[in-house]
Parts: sequence; C-alpha cells; structure tokens
Amino acid sequence: MKRMLKEQTLFGEVDKVKIALRRLRLHQPPEGYYVAFSGGKDSCVVLDLCKRAGVKYDAHYNVTTVDPPELVQFIRREYPEAWAGRNVPEKAMWQLIPEKRMPPTRMVRYCCQVLKEGGGKGRFVVTGVRHAESTRRANRKIVETCNQHRNKQYIHPIIDWSDADVWEYIHTYNVPYCSLYDEGKKRLGCIMCPYQGTKGMRRDAERWPQYAKAYEAAFQRMIDKRRADGYPTQWETGAEVMRWWMGEDNRIQENDDQITLFGLRMDESSV
Repeated sequence: MKRMLKEQTLFGEVDKVKIALRRLRLHQPPEGYYVAFSGGKDSCVVLDLCKRAGVKYDAHYNVTTVDPPELVQFIRREYPEAWAGRNVPEKAMWQLIPEKRMPPTRMVRYCCQVLKEGGGKGRFVVTGVRHAESTRRANRKIVETCNQHRNKQYIHPIIDWSDADVWEYIHTYNVPYCSLYDEGKKRLGCIMCPYQGTKGMRRDAERWPQYAKAYEAAFQRMIDKRRADGYPTQWETGAEVMRWWMGEDNRIQENDDQITLFGLRMDESSV
C-alpha cells in the first residue's frame, strides 16, 4: 500500500510528518502556540503534532452553540484540555440571527466571525487549514498575519496535506476522532451551515430536527425585529424564511451586491 505521508520527489523522499513538525518548531513563539481546536479531523491531527513536536501550546475550543452534540461530547471526553480552554460566546446563534436581522448565508458569514474567529488575539494560532479543503484556501500560506488583527498570526502546519494524508496519520498514530465521520460526514462544523450546500443542510435537519426548529424560531424573531426596527421583509413567518434558506424557495436569489430578500446591503449585516 502506498504511504501518502511519504512522497518520492526529484530531491528524494519527502516525509510530510517531519516537515510539519519542523514547521512548528521553527516558528514557535516564546509564549507558546494558541491551538484553535474544532474537534474536526484536521485539528485533532495538528494538536497531536504539537505534542509530538514538543512545542509549548494551549488548546482552545470555540463553542459555536450549534455544533453537533456528538462532537461536543467527543471533545469533552477525548480532548479535555481543549474543553477546559473553551471560549464561550456572549451570544448564541439564536440571538445573533435576530440581532443581524438576516440568516447566515454563504456570502454573509457573520456567525464565523462572532462564534469561531474571535480567539487568539495577540497570539500565534495553529490551525488545520489545508489547500485541499476548498478553492478559497488553495492560495493560503504556511504562515499568515490576520487581516483584522495585525498582532495575530497563523501557522498551518499541514496546509499541503491531502484528506488521505490526514486519515493515514490518524490511523497510524491512533489519534481519536469523532464518530460522525464513520456515519459518512466528510467535514464537521455547525449544524445546517449554509456553506455545505442545501443537500447537506437538509441532511442535518433530518439528523438533528431540534436544531431545525430552533433556526425556524430564530427566523421568526428576526422577522419580528425587522418589523419593529422598520426594515422591509418579503416573508411573513420564520417557516417561509426557512424554506428559502434550505433552497426550497428560489423566488429571490442572493447576489454579490445585496441581499434583496432582506432589504439589506451586505455590509449592513455587521450593524
């Protein structure tokens, strides 16, 4: 069987594990790394690499309030250090939706900014970001500076690894991973995240119906707040918004300039 973590090149054999360990050791800050831990397979690998590299670090899980219960239980059981260092948001998703006066969408992902990306200010943050994950990440660099917080840096030690590399590492080194992958999940994240597409959202709604109901209730509160604040809305109920959000009502399309459905320009969602 071909070992994905070792490749033959014109310059000889490349050991991806050794390279990742070298990256972590080379850039280690005096105060240690801030490991951004989501509980997904990639963050499980980078946390294990930090341990093997012998670098100083502290691990932190960002509580999104909409992660699968199975994932949260897995983190508490298998990665208590990340759970102990968890960041709890001031507002849950169910509060953010009415406050922003629109649902999170593929183009307006305020939820990520508020619930996932706030930790690690002033620190050197280790992530499991990889080129192979998406076209948006294909041009990411090994070491980067945060655009919003210039005193925050990122290092992505497995940025050039494939999915097969990640799974080979997990099975080779017996790294604990969430059982949702064994149920067919390719990626783990917030329940009904629009970024996975409508098919994935529908699967999530069937798998965790209580969360679908919570989203619908939040959409109703969103409509109520829009009316109270004098904003227009073309929907009457949270159920109607849910149908649009799930791709079952295509009367109005999301576009780059504005969210016409909600009468908001995209930059207004940060208000």
